Amino acid sequence: MEETFLTIIEVLGTIAFAISGIRLAAAKRFDWFGAYVVGLVTAIGGGTVRDVLLDIPVFWMLSPMYLSVTGISLVTVLIFQRLLVKGMRTLFIFDAIGLALFVVVGIEKTLAAHYPMWVAIVMGIITGSFGGVTRDILLNEEPLFFRKDIYATACLAGGVAYWLLLLTGAPQWLPQGFCAVTVIGLRVAAVYFNWSLPILKVDPKSLPDKP
Repeated sequence: MEETFLTIIEVLGTIAFAISGIRLAAAKRFDWFGAYVVGLVTAIGGGTVRDVLLDIPVFWMLSPMYLSVTGISLVTVLIFQRLLVKGMRTLFIFDAIGLALFVVVGIEKTLAAHYPMWVAIVMGIITGSFGGVTRDILLNEEPLFFRKDIYATACLAGGVAYWLLLLTGAPQWLPQGFCAVTVIGLRVAAVYFNWSLPILKVDPKSLPDKP
């Protein structure tokens, strides 16, 4: 039952991230195949890095479902392109949902592999963020992960929220839900209230001269 629920979360996260990647590729005027590749990389990138680091079978190699789901996401964008392609709000919604769901999946899979909670939190951040990093690199954009936006920090907060609730002995679905709500809530609040992390500023005069 738990494995089935985790698979459902993973599929939903795949759809959300794939649509966010395809939507950005459409804005860059990629062709259908290019958009599919960007959507696929966005959806599986973080989970691939996670599974390689955990030394477990890479999830998308065990089933063609994730490739098919990305294809369905592409068709969805093609059909509802007026709704999904215009405006940054749509991209933000799907990116936030995918981020939250993949943080949960990353934590769950790491704990199932019998790693400690601190490793699970790190893997949650990687699962949620690294697909988007790869997407932005492919699209020649500055990765959102490295900007001042509350992005990886939201993943970290979600992981800590999961851990704190887990310590109380709550049913498994409660830490999962609290983690997802924390990630989405922080992303929404950061955009609405214009929250950001401090920028690392260095005086150019203090840098050594180039050789």
